[in-house]
Amino acid sequence: MASTVEREFGAQVRNLRQERGLTQESLADRSTLSVDAVRGVEHGAFSPTLGTVRKLAVGLNVSLTTLFSRFQRRRHTIVEELCDYLSKKTRREVELAWRVIRAMFKEHRESEMR
Repeated sequence: MASTVEREFGAQVRNLRQERGLTQESLADRSTLSVDAVRGVEHGAFSPTLGTVRKLAVGLNVSLTTLFSRFQRRRHTIVEELCDYLSKKTRREVELAWRVIRAMFKEHRESEMR
C-alpha cells in the first residue's frame, strides 16, 4: 500500500510532466528510466531512490530544489521556473536577460511617476 507521501510525490511528478506536454513514455526516455518506473512513481507504487528522483528532475528539466519545494508547498512559483530556465543558460545570456528585466521595470516605474 502506497503512503500518502509517495502518492503526493507521484501526483507532483505527473503534474509537472503534463504541464510540459510530455507523455510517460517521453519522460521515461528523457529521464533514462523505464516507462514502468515512471508509472510506478506517478501512481505512488514505490518510493523512488535519490538516483531516480534526480533522473526525473533532469527529464522534467527542473532542479531538485524546485521539484521538492513545489511538492512540499503544493505550489510552484514563476520565480522557481525562471531560475531553472536561467540556470541552463550561459553567463552572457543571463546578463542580457537581467538587463532586459531591469529596463522593463525601470520603464514601468517611470510611467507610474508621471
